[in-house]
Amino acid sequence: MTPLLSDLSAADTTRAMRKRVLVLGATGTIGRATVRALISEGHEVVCFIRARAGESAQLFEGASIRHGDVSDPLSLKNQGFKDEQFDVVVSCLASRTGAPKDAWAIDYQAHVNALGCAKQVGVSQFVLLSAICVQKPLLAFQQAKLAFEKMLMESGMTYSIVRPTAFFKSLSGQIERVKKGKPFLLFGDGTLTSCKPISDDDLGNYLADCLHDQTRHNRILPIGGPGAAITPKEQGERLFTLLHKEARFKQVPVALLDVVIIVLSVLGRIIPALADKAELARIGRYYATESMLVWDAQSGTYDASMTPSTGTQTLFDYYADVVAGAAAPERGDHAVF
Repeated sequence: MTPLLSDLSAADTTRAMRKRVLVLGATGTIGRATVRALISEGHEVVCFIRARAGESAQLFEGASIRHGDVSDPLSLKNQGFKDEQFDVVVSCLASRTGAPKDAWAIDYQAHVNALGCAKQVGVSQFVLLSAICVQKPLLAFQQAKLAFEKMLMESGMTYSIVRPTAFFKSLSGQIERVKKGKPFLLFGDGTLTSCKPISDDDLGNYLADCLHDQTRHNRILPIGGPGAAITPKEQGERLFTLLHKEARFKQVPVALLDVVIIVLSVLGRIIPALADKAELARIGRYYATESMLVWDAQSGTYDASMTPSTGTQTLFDYYADVVAGAAAPERGDHAVF
């Protein structure tokens, strides 16, 4: 008779819960945090990443690394899955720019390919890192993410779709600017939006826990970090306090972004590269005017109280660490501001 988990020793329980996991998007800060969390929980982790000069195996200590092209279905099959058995796919994969071509190639098609490969080798669970902004899909990358979310939910596989709020790295772009004595830039009066930022480690732990927490199975999971929602103005005020500087703000009208979008969109009809820049401007405007909180369709407002919190690390703790030199912002490809 197979023993119940409650009848097993701690070591036996760990072995019984151990899963073989293929991680996509492991090279990003959230991906690396997720890999660390999965390894700390005792799972066997295989990271499928691009072959890049200078890629350090130390970033994935305790995990196996396989190189290939996630956008190539044959590479996924032959270099990633290798027709081997996996229990779970965890994807922290996201397009680098959010531009339409990139978004549909990665946020949608690469995930479709991965899902197909996963089914072929008998994977029973898929944990997907999505984004809370897909609630109001006005941009190409949001539509691409939603299209795959729908496919995943209809796949018959156990899924967890995690939609986090803002990341620390996306809210750290003005630290150096303020250090140099420049004003903190605000769109409007700095209270147009708010968010509940979540750290990479807290989000990585949350994603890893989706493997065994059945309350997170077959659900869409919006999630934020600890504490109350904060506005851009509050972020700036705390940053000035930490740097012992008098608060100085410069307000940027949202209408300026509208003008930029119009100009780039028109020129983009002639110069294709400018069309992508127009989309980046649209992304910037979206984040300047939409809160990263749960959208209450009934009231037509964003609701901080409906946005679950997790973890222990706050944005202001992170700011303090950066100012003290104990942490360094790593903004990566997804930085907008």
